[in-house]
Formats: sequence, C-alpha cells, structure tokens
Amino acid sequence: MGVLLAALGGETGGATVTDPLGRSVPAGFALIEDGGTAIVEVAGASGWAHVAEHERGPATAWEASTRGTGELIAAAVDAGAAVVLVCAGGSATTDGGAGAIAAIEERGGLRGAALVVLCDVRIPFERAADVFGPQKGADAATVARLAARSAAFGRTLPRSPFGVRGGGAAGGLAGGLHGAYGATLEPGAAFVLDALDADARMRAARAVVVGEGRLDRTSLEGKIAGELAIRARQAGVPAHAVVGQAAVDPFEVRILDLQVIAEATTLPEIEAAGERIAQHL
Repeated sequence: MGVLLAALGGETGGATVTDPLGRSVPAGFALIEDGGTAIVEVAGASGWAHVAEHERGPATAWEASTRGTGELIAAAVDAGAAVVLVCAGGSATTDGGAGAIAAIEERGGLRGAALVVLCDVRIPFERAADVFGPQKGADAATVARLAARSAAFGRTLPRSPFGVRGGGAAGGLAGGLHGAYGATLEPGAAFVLDALDADARMRAARAVVVGEGRLDRTSLEGKIAGELAIRARQAGVPAHAVVGQAAVDPFEVRILDLQVIAEATTLPEIEAAGERIAQHL
C-alpha cells in the first residue's frame, strides 16, 4: 500500500478492526484518485504481524479469520470509495474469505462499490489450503479440514470461486470475494511493478535486488519477488535475492536466474548479504 501511495499520490485513512485471532487492532487504508479508489492491505488487518510466534500452529491455522479485512473494506466504502483495491498477501488465514464477507455484510454490504483483488499468487481457490496451509502452521490433518471447510463455503456463494486463477490468494480470500461480489482478480505483482514503471527503472540499473520472507515454489506463482526476478532476466539485468529462508530447487533457481541468494534474518546478516552482492556488481 505504501508503495502504491507513494507512486500514485493520495491520503490515508484508518479504522479499528479485528485481527486474525479476534483482537482489536488499528489498521490503515489509502485513498487515491480524489478518494474514489481505496487501497486495502490484507496483511494490515489479517496478517502474520498480528500473530506471535508462540501462537502459531494448527489451532491458529484453523481459527484465523479474515474478518478484519472485511471491516477494513467496509471502512473504505464508508469513506466514499467506489473501487477498493484489495492487496492480497501476507495473510495468516485460510478461511476462504468467510470472515471478511460476514463483516462486509454486517456493515451493509458494498453499496455499489467494486472490488479488485491484487493477487500475489496464481493458485486457484480450491488449492489454497493444500499449498498455503502448511506455511500458516497447519499440519496434514488441519490442511484436510481447511480444504473441506473452504470447499463447503465456496459452494454457498452466488458465483463459483473454483478454478479461478488467483482465487487462492490470501488463503482463498480472493476467490471468496469473487464468489460473493464478483470481485475482479488481477496479478498484483504486475499491477504494482507497472504502477512504479519498474521496467524502465530496471533497465537503467546495474542490478536488481529482491527480498522475500521465504523464497520457494510459490514465489513463481505470481509473487512480486519472482515476477521482478523474471522481468530482470528478460531485460538482461542481473538479479539477486535477500530472503529470510530459501527453499528453491535448482530448476526453480534457473527459472529465476538469481545470481546470489542470501539468507538473512538479522541486521548483521543483511549487511553481510549486501557485501556479498556488491562483489558481483
């Protein structure tokens, strides 16, 4: 959200919303285009930052709700937005958007506003639990329960969320919003990079450095680190990555064409990664 706000200009608003585990937290949204369009970050209301390390596990993976994201969308509509851009990614949830939809309906629905979900992955709704559940603390049994719950919920929606590219983003929130409100799903990485004119900036650079908490096969499914690395490869610009954890196989490394992949979780490690990358410039 901050990146888009800096690129496009606008102002910020805020609301008190429900975090993934039901606690009240402050969260913000941005208003651009004279207030007609709002930007909402799923991570701001329903993200991992609200879940302490000791709280993570199968029980939390099952209980975590997107209710706060729905409350934030409703607050943006209350502020006058006719279009709400929902930035999916970084969620701690796999509820198929059930919590968000319930919160929106409790606030009177969208009242004519349109939703555009900027998806960070290409995974469809029905694969959200299998692909992302383990990342969110779910064990095999909980993954199966999450998948069954999402499938049952998806069948109750006015439109089918199944098979829609990107519908699995934010634990199925994207597909849920599509099924409930006809939300348009767009590749979020491409949207953001195009808004920043990233291709032109990249061609003028000596190298590109991408960052991600965990670099893995899902990075190739539409996440911004993977998208930027692939664009750099296509432009002939060397790309490097600084990540919290690297879990890519040799084939995936070849696709991304990353010259250096450095794991770093502390400031000294980040500085060391920078020094390592500098040797390749």
